[in-house]
Amino acid sequence: MATRSYNDGCAGGHALDLVGERWALLVVRELLLGPKRFTDLRAGLPAISPNVLTQRLDELEQAAVLRRRQLPPPAAAWVYELTEWGYELEPVIMALGRWGARSPSLPRGNPLSIDSLILSFRTMFDAQAAAGLNLRLELRLGAYRFDAKVANGEFEIARGNAAEPNAVIESDPDTLAALAYDGRKLDEAVRSRDLTIEGDKASVKRFLTLFKLPEPAPGVEN
Repeated sequence: MATRSYNDGCAGGHALDLVGERWALLVVRELLLGPKRFTDLRAGLPAISPNVLTQRLDELEQAAVLRRRQLPPPAAAWVYELTEWGYELEPVIMALGRWGARSPSLPRGNPLSIDSLILSFRTMFDAQAAAGLNLRLELRLGAYRFDAKVANGEFEIARGNAAEPNAVIESDPDTLAALAYDGRKLDEAVRSRDLTIEGDKASVKRFLTLFKLPEPAPGVEN
């Protein structure tokens, strides 16, 4: 990465030397919820080529943003995970998400990875809308399970099964994004079988109202 350095004395310039290459921050995004294999990263970033992904991973490892390690038997697979310092990029990525969501030219309808959806929930959670609410849901997105908890105006979501959830939702990232952000109706998604619910449907409806996109920034007048 030194060959593409900005040669700028500012720490911000140095940060861009480390994570400013194309795809680098999206690789970090895909690791914020936990370690992944190379194939899992490719699934979350389908437009990246294997060669470019390998290069980004090598660069981020050299920069101490992530590391590669082998899981113990019987898995024995190699995974990539963020270092403690690498995890400090989460608020940076969340701030970028909030800023980008205000773009007048934000593309709507582009596919979301599972991790980008989950991180968007962390970013766009509206604590005021959750006042006095206590609920727990399990989100099933493909092979991944997420434990989502809302309590005392706070929101936590992490990989894993939920203990005694109010409801279990099985769906895909694009459907959940449309329901949470674009006004798609829950009943229609259930009828079309894009989403299934086990348990309390009212809890799911309330959950989907807890995420709010910011107002768009004004566009440039010509």
